[in-house]
Amino acid sequence: MPDVPGPDRRRFLTIAAALAAGGGPVLAAPVAHASGSALALEEVAEGIHVFRAPYELLAPSNGGAIANMTLIVGTDAAAVVDTGNSKLAGERMFEAVRAVTDRPLRYVINTHMHPDHTLGNAAFEGEGVRFVGHHKMPRALSMRADTYLAQVERVLGEAARGTRIVLPDILVEDQLTLDLGGRILELVARPTAHTDNDLTIRDRRTGTWLLGDLLFVGHVPTLDGSLLGWLRLLDVLTQEPAAGVVPGHGPARVAWPLAAEPERRYLDALRDDVRRLIAAGQPMGDAPAAAAASESGSWSLFGEFNARNAIAAYHELEWE
Repeated sequence: MPDVPGPDRRRFLTIAAALAAGGGPVLAAPVAHASGSALALEEVAEGIHVFRAPYELLAPSNGGAIANMTLIVGTDAAAVVDTGNSKLAGERMFEAVRAVTDRPLRYVINTHMHPDHTLGNAAFEGEGVRFVGHHKMPRALSMRADTYLAQVERVLGEAARGTRIVLPDILVEDQLTLDLGGRILELVARPTAHTDNDLTIRDRRTGTWLLGDLLFVGHVPTLDGSLLGWLRLLDVLTQEPAAGVVPGHGPARVAWPLAAEPERRYLDALRDDVRRLIAAGQPMGDAPAAAAASESGSWSLFGEFNARNAIAAYHELEWE
């Protein structure tokens, strides 16, 4: 176990968040969904298994499994990284975990607070399971709890049953290592970029690096932190070697740093176009149609997310 300061607060935080969001009782152990619909996992390196999510919005057809999720297996224990956009998605991932290994699940790690990465946490609650996240994640997720849960209930209906907020009880202030037995995971809390609570996970054994939504491949990047901060962080990340990288959205494993080039191009275009609009005195309302328009044919879900990226970028850059 890592040396983590402070008491174990997960049970209190989970209950408080569930009550605030109108959630149900807290379960004592993981309860797998009985549908036989375990997610399909790809082994991308020895002991590392990834669910490659489709490029889709939350819908009944996908049940909330719309972000990549990863199982990492050590000789003593296992860890899951990200859990989907509903308890149902988490249950399907839990089934997939049990199809691969019978080692005890010790950690659930969230790369950041967005619902497609966290709302499946409830499926993994159980004796000895610890939840891990960036030290800014509890506040960020709690602030949006009602919105995230209402969206799941609206879109999934009865399939949203049991979805609730489970906050981390192990918080990464800077860096933290977790030992799964013969497998050390290196966790690093990153400065504001995609969000203000991005966490990266490196498997020391295979050199595989999980970047969460700091890396999008195929799915248009979504901006919820700082555009300039994200570009600065990419400069840092692309200088670090990796045997392979697992993105938050995209193929199960990609080459590094080559895979970052399209994302960098998109973010550069977003920055440059918004700066031109501001310099020309054009209003924020012009940004959604003009910003990064050259990238429209290069990304899935461009129409669903680029407009809000443009507004977020305008808000940030108008005060440069």
